[in-house]
Amino acid sequence: MGEIPVMDFELSDEQRLIRSQVRDLCDEFGDEYWREKDLKHEYPTAFFEAFADGGWCGITIPESYGGQGYGVQEASLVQQEIARSGAGMAGTSITAHHTFSTEPLVAFADEEHKERYLPDIADGSVQVCTGVTEPNAGTDTSRIETVAEREGDEYVINGQKIWTSKAQEADVIMLLTRTEPRAESDRFGGLTLFFTEFSRDMDGVEVSEIPKAGRGASDSNEVWFNDVRIPAADRIGEEGSGFRYLLRFANTERIAIASNAVGVGQAAIEKAAAYAGERVVFGNPIGSYQAVQHPLADSWAKLEQDELMIRKAAWLYDTDRDCGAEANAVKLRASEDSLEACERAIRAHGGMGYASEYDVERYWRETMINVIAPISNEMVKNYIAEHVLGLPKSY
Repeated sequence: MGEIPVMDFELSDEQRLIRSQVRDLCDEFGDEYWREKDLKHEYPTAFFEAFADGGWCGITIPESYGGQGYGVQEASLVQQEIARSGAGMAGTSITAHHTFSTEPLVAFADEEHKERYLPDIADGSVQVCTGVTEPNAGTDTSRIETVAEREGDEYVINGQKIWTSKAQEADVIMLLTRTEPRAESDRFGGLTLFFTEFSRDMDGVEVSEIPKAGRGASDSNEVWFNDVRIPAADRIGEEGSGFRYLLRFANTERIAIASNAVGVGQAAIEKAAAYAGERVVFGNPIGSYQAVQHPLADSWAKLEQDELMIRKAAWLYDTDRDCGAEANAVKLRASEDSLEACERAIRAHGGMGYASEYDVERYWRETMINVIAPISNEMVKNYIAEHVLGLPKSY
């Protein structure tokens, strides 16, 4: 029996260096930068280029394909620091697709497929998006209707995706399709996953941006495919096994969401504490009043606990252990705690919390997405009830 790895709550010197380097990079793009991008709905090109130049696009891609070969633990640190810097969910959204959407490609694609895409993803020369959610297939992925029909050495794609982030900029897409009709006996059978070239300018592709409450600097889109031809060689693994491959991405995505949420919440509490220490009402800093300081202290403690659970979930994943319960649980807790922290930060600012110049309203708008996506917290509770507590399926 081999030696069992021991979980260490202390970050390694290398992990602390990663956190420090990302923090230094983000310091060049402060709240004013992200506030402007949010208000103007502009893609943060300069930030992405700096992120790519630093080698961070390939943090989880193996070194043999030009990446850094780190695990989800290190990737989660990067995401948390980006969010905490004031970039919020906009900053993490434009970078997470490189870090996490490549997991099925790395784990299940053949060698030629990896060589075709991973080096360019690792150096940031291409932009990545993910096409999974559909108007009739959000929470229930088995309802995917986008069809991939085999014709010789190609597949012909027809259908619609929704909430596809970065489709305006993307050069490649991880795309979930149906290659066989849905059957009640095997609801997730017949789903096939591709990683292939994509552009809004491709023949048969139409992209329309969705106006939304937050993440103004990161576009979300509806995408239509009308007889779009892609190489059969861009299929990941076996036809009909796409849902199984997608599950590898799902757990890392939940860990990423939790990391983003904790970072945004920490940014909000830091802003609120600084304001409460300076703002004087009735002759005293408002931070001296327990009605102000207790909620902020409570949120700080909750976010610290959430970060510890992120470390555990990422450790489980990186050591090839089952982390489904932990990844779902930390997504649940971190998203709720972040939303609460951002609301408390707004309240601590009083009327100025509603003003764009203090940024906490932007944090609040951005972190709301973590409660409802990529899966709602109600569905997370269903998962825990059924798969952890052994209770009957409720839906």
